[in-house]
Amino acid sequence: MRWDDFRRSDNIEDNRDAGGFGGGYGGGGVGIPIGSGGLGIGTLIVLSLIGWALGINPSVLIGGAEIVSGGAPYQQQYRPSNRRVGTPSDPTGQFVAAVLGNTEDTWSDIFAASGREYRPPRLRLFAGGEQGGCGFAQTAMGPFYCPTDRRIYLDTSFFREIETRFHGCQGSACKFSQAYVIAHEVGHHVQNLLGTLPRAQAAQQTAGDRAAANRIQVRVELQADCYAGIWANHSEQRRRFLDPGDIDAALQTATAIGDDTLQRRARGSVVPDAFTHGSAEQRKRWFSIGFNQGRLSACDTFAAAQL
Repeated sequence: MRWDDFRRSDNIEDNRDAGGFGGGYGGGGVGIPIGSGGLGIGTLIVLSLIGWALGINPSVLIGGAEIVSGGAPYQQQYRPSNRRVGTPSDPTGQFVAAVLGNTEDTWSDIFAASGREYRPPRLRLFAGGEQGGCGFAQTAMGPFYCPTDRRIYLDTSFFREIETRFHGCQGSACKFSQAYVIAHEVGHHVQNLLGTLPRAQAAQQTAGDRAAANRIQVRVELQADCYAGIWANHSEQRRRFLDPGDIDAALQTATAIGDDTLQRRARGSVVPDAFTHGSAEQRKRWFSIGFNQGRLSACDTFAAAQL
């Protein structure tokens, strides 16, 4: 992936020096709550992986699991900071600003072609923990989009996890996998602007049961994958930024974060009614549809009889 000539976005809030949270955790690295009554480490790892499956606010998943398991929610102590706004100067911040800037240019052109105005999201970088419009975010949640404040939340340590967890993610191809993550979250913002997210939420509230609500969520997430493919399609036409192997790396990432892959890894079996993001095959297919066709109309997962 060649991104050096991408325009850098200044719609970034850099809070990586905030220090995140303190207290209530043992050891270093990703904070894992300890003590009786809380979630087990294995459950939290699974929830974190599902959070890493992109898009849904994982605090909802974690909170729901606490209710099911009977545990009391754990507390974080947030320390506010003077947040910097604008384009970061460090290499990782520059990469994020470049990808975000490219999504802004791409979606502005797509919206303008249909007579609409694209209003870009803010992207908040943080380290450890961060308070936002959808509650408290922490590293283990992975990147997510919050429709309440129209922000993408990203702890860039997630990029290191992609490099170490997903086989074959190296060099340029790994950069494109990381860009795909950002583009997926931007896809949720596009859904919000088009009114898809509010309609999906209303449909979930009247769905009747968790399995039916999950099926709606899967369509939301697969459409965001498809929108990420649209971004790659249009950007490739304008910039010729892709290197051999980039698309394959993104498809490998999509496979690694499919619900069936995560469930099989965690419990040894697959429960389709519990899917919230789609299977590995579905995620690959819908990203590919967006990339190959490059049209919003091609990404209507809600009208598709078969996902």
